[in-house]
Amino acid sequence: MSDANDAGKVGGRRAFLKNVAVAGAATGFPGVVSEALAQSSSTPRPSTAAPKPATAATISINKQYADFLNFADAQDFEDAKRGLIATLPEPVVIPGPGGVNAWDLQQFAFVNGGAENNAPSTVNPSLWRNAKLNMNHGLYQVVDGIWQVRGYDLSVMSIIRGDHGYIVVDPFITTEVASTVWKQLVIPHLGDKPITHVIYTHSHVDHYGGVRGLASDDDLKSGKVQIVAPTGFTEAAVGENVIAGNAMGRRATFMYGSLLPRSPTGIVDGGLGKTTSVGTITLAVPTMFAEKTGQKMTLDGVELVVLMAPESEAPSEFMFYLPKYKAFCAAEDATHTLHNLYTLRGAKMRDGLLWSKYLQSALDMFGDDAQVLFASHYWPTWGNDRIVPFLRAQRDMFRYLHDQTLRMANQGLTPLEIGDAMRLPDSLAKHWYCRSYYGTVYHDAVAQYNLRLGFFDGVPANLHRLQPTEAGKHYVEFMGGSAAVLNKAHADFNKGDYRWVAEVVNHVVFAEPQNTAARQLLADTYEQLGYQSESASWRNFYLTGAKELREGVKKLPASNPQSPDTIQAMPLPMFLDYLGIRLNSDRAAGQTASFNLVLTDTKENYVLGVENSALHYSPDTRSKSADATVTMARADLNDIMMGKTNMQKLVMAGNAKIDGNSQKLGEFVSWLDTFDFWFNIVTP
Repeated sequence: MSDANDAGKVGGRRAFLKNVAVAGAATGFPGVVSEALAQSSSTPRPSTAAPKPATAATISINKQYADFLNFADAQDFEDAKRGLIATLPEPVVIPGPGGVNAWDLQQFAFVNGGAENNAPSTVNPSLWRNAKLNMNHGLYQVVDGIWQVRGYDLSVMSIIRGDHGYIVVDPFITTEVASTVWKQLVIPHLGDKPITHVIYTHSHVDHYGGVRGLASDDDLKSGKVQIVAPTGFTEAAVGENVIAGNAMGRRATFMYGSLLPRSPTGIVDGGLGKTTSVGTITLAVPTMFAEKTGQKMTLDGVELVVLMAPESEAPSEFMFYLPKYKAFCAAEDATHTLHNLYTLRGAKMRDGLLWSKYLQSALDMFGDDAQVLFASHYWPTWGNDRIVPFLRAQRDMFRYLHDQTLRMANQGLTPLEIGDAMRLPDSLAKHWYCRSYYGTVYHDAVAQYNLRLGFFDGVPANLHRLQPTEAGKHYVEFMGGSAAVLNKAHADFNKGDYRWVAEVVNHVVFAEPQNTAARQLLADTYEQLGYQSESASWRNFYLTGAKELREGVKKLPASNPQSPDTIQAMPLPMFLDYLGIRLNSDRAAGQTASFNLVLTDTKENYVLGVENSALHYSPDTRSKSADATVTMARADLNDIMMGKTNMQKLVMAGNAKIDGNSQKLGEFVSWLDTFDFWFNIVTP
């Protein structure tokens, strides 16, 4: 650094450098999670308030599910056990980092035993059946040459025999799980052969995070192990959760029940699998890409026929057919559940029409020949006579939800009216693989309205509604005060009218967040709604809401799935976009700033500016009038993002240089917010 010995300039930088050190720690995007990752603690803290039993109204609702569905149908239980080769020894515990278990199936032991239709009164019987199915675990043969490892993560890892080794499909969430099952199940029972390829079917972390538990850096760098993914994978995998990552992560703690006890009054299942593993998340950047439908790829002597499915279950996704094995991999577009057309953790809406068309393409291309269908969750389906009806039902389910939503919208119904009116026909609803274990008919229908027409339902009163705290105060006043509201709400609770009770008492809680009676009644109400929910996601949301109303928000150590691999793969514009999200408009009001950012190793040059309380940037340029120029390596910027170093250390070591008005740069950093992961959700 040319002016390192200039005491005045160095001293002037120190305030900025201190700010940059703090700001750098916030760029790791805490809480960025996939459809599958939200664990903040492997062992949830015990509740200080005992759960309540199921009410008569809840028992009655759950009985309707038991009466409607065919619990005598044992096909899924046969399929979930079919082809079992070996299991990890009981109790199934896989150690993780820092003394935390990466996987502990024993905590769900209460689900085992008893008849499939003998659910506790506090669990929807359909969800209980699904929870029992997801207790199956081990290494399974799908057909001769294809195997799966199931029951050790939310997702499934599949293995295909090639000419010289193995092709691995979707290597779990964490390296600990991937490595353990490979060493303790795959090698002892299938043989110690090299992995030649790893396939990521799509861009959610439960389908790539464990990759470095199977492939070493040397194997990846040398090309010994090739990584295959759909086009657009890296940007989607790194970017889907960045912009709103903190909010998504916080909401995901609700969706996956990570704070709940494992019990009949807590989490019983994850909907797509038992739950998520906890541990080290990695990402190996793809070296081969599936780019278009009909493309043929040969991996270790095995031909693969591509069916692209972007913007279905994930922004970047593909399915494929293996002619050698007459096997179709449906990725996450056809599994044993109604999937999400909107995920409750928050993400862009998914297009049911497009999704259904991909499944029609699967039928057109492979429907005559496929003899086995396997996917990224759940167990396979065998026999063409079962595969074709399964794909047709999944196709029609997503098309039905899309088309019927738009039919009703075009008749003038609002999204909430559509959600309440929407029912799958019995020809779909009676199939176990069309049940709402993850997505639901209600929120998928509302999602399709939002996809096509946005948040506004056309009713002027809903165009500019009061925010929850102000609305709550007005509602409570109109209804005669909180005591009157709670008195009436207790009567409706006793009638089992829980949705209404939740709506009115929520107004009291937002108007008077310290009102203990209101919080307790709302918690009791959420609890019963959770007990009734067929969807694991809904159950976990309701029960976590009840827990936080009773106990408050406990700031536990939050998970941080931003591995070095993920940060290194992040394009610089994505990092700059996130700085724009962090810019506090009030603190930046009336201010302007302009900086050159020069990255020496990647040869990137950006001009970054702030005007009108908004950030902008331009690539491949420098500004002579910039307030300051920061010169450093992208690798060092990555280390700042990961908290390994800070700008002060880099400057003092001569690895970064700041020319110009460093005080202005310090001001810019002071305009940036940091996000608290444990923000309130069920209270203001």
